[in-house]
Amino acid sequence: MSRLIKHLGLVDYEPTWRAMQAFTDGRDERTPDEIWLVEHPPVFTLGLGGKEEHLLCPTSIPLVRTDRGGQVTYHGPGQLVAYLMIDFKRMQIGVRELVRRIEQALVDTVAEYGIRANGDVDAPGVYVDGAKIASLGLRIRNGAVYHGLSLNVDMDLTPFTWINPCGYAGLKVTQLKDLGIDTTVDEVAARLLPHLERHLTVTMEKASA
Repeated sequence: MSRLIKHLGLVDYEPTWRAMQAFTDGRDERTPDEIWLVEHPPVFTLGLGGKEEHLLCPTSIPLVRTDRGGQVTYHGPGQLVAYLMIDFKRMQIGVRELVRRIEQALVDTVAEYGIRANGDVDAPGVYVDGAKIASLGLRIRNGAVYHGLSLNVDMDLTPFTWINPCGYAGLKVTQLKDLGIDTTVDEVAARLLPHLERHLTVTMEKASA
């Protein structure tokens, strides 16, 4: 079954999250999977079981308690976010394998820019020389996946210094711009999609927002 790709642009986090929940609750075995490509205005999100102690100082950036896995992270303009609405039952793999496949799609994407990156079995995400360039956070409900990944392209990284990113004190964060890559979120998205297609073994179709 093919997967629909939706380019939603710059959208607020909370209504997008609620739309993901509604999509997941309303789908059945015939519903095509979807990937939503977005950017968000500045927002901190705190996963299930996340601890507010990982917010290191008060800021004017809103905090949303959400239902993905993981601790606290930051989203802002210049960061590519891909939400993966996937029928997990169809894939017939485990959660760890799903995470590994998503990480590998990201590793392959940044490799196109000449950057060597790696995943980490103990701390999901993608890293370049120990600095995190991409994060993952997923939720599985009724046999379906939602939430997804974020990849830092060309953004203000300062808010990451106001948190323990993903719950790790002192974790360094990087982005394509700081690694010498002058590109856009849309261009990176175009490079990422074929790798997601390959690693998630689907055929993709474009769809209007």
